[in-house]
Amino acid sequence: MSDQKDALLNKIDFSKGGLVPAIVQDSETDKVLMLAYMNKEAVEKTVDTGYTWFYSRSRDKLWNKGETSGNKQKVTSIAVDCDSDTLLIYVKPLGPACHTGKETCFFDNHAIDVHNDKEGEAISENSEDMFYYLEKVIKDRLEKRPESSYVVKLNDKGENNVLKKIGEESAELIMAIKDKNDTEIVHEAADLIFHLLLSLEGTDVSLADVIDELKKRHKDKS
Repeated sequence: MSDQKDALLNKIDFSKGGLVPAIVQDSETDKVLMLAYMNKEAVEKTVDTGYTWFYSRSRDKLWNKGETSGNKQKVTSIAVDCDSDTLLIYVKPLGPACHTGKETCFFDNHAIDVHNDKEGEAISENSEDMFYYLEKVIKDRLEKRPESSYVVKLNDKGENNVLKKIGEESAELIMAIKDKNDTEIVHEAADLIFHLLLSLEGTDVSLADVIDELKKRHKDKS
């Protein structure tokens, strides 16, 4: 461990004020949890204990994440960037990262429309982002109500028709799975997800609520 710690410390450039930014990321979900700062001693204690330690610039002292709240972060690996002055710390969080009780400190999300010649060109490859993109498209269709929109036409037929589509797509997906038809499974699963998102627009439940519940279940089992 001593050799590994020395190798890591020798790699990090502390020459810019003795501190380096440390980005903390969930090793299982890849979600960015927080940003803090580390000095040499914080890195040493992190390696020695296996849990994150940081340097508080406001209090001018070291602090152990979760020392009072119990929401510690078990370190799985530490990466140093190409300039040797920023750390990426992968952790297994043992509770929320934010002092507000949120899973991540980056929960105040502000959507920015990116204008492209082709709709959808700026979609992230992240699957969760794709779901949020679809949710946004559905909201946009219902607000702007373009005449050719399938979303608008189906929604205007009433809630029963939207819910009926969920039943139909579910049945078609079941049959595709039973037939072992991979192409149809993909198509029907996509149809079901799309119509499910459309149905949520008529409720007080958002996609974020559903994803948070899935993450909660995963954490509870972990």
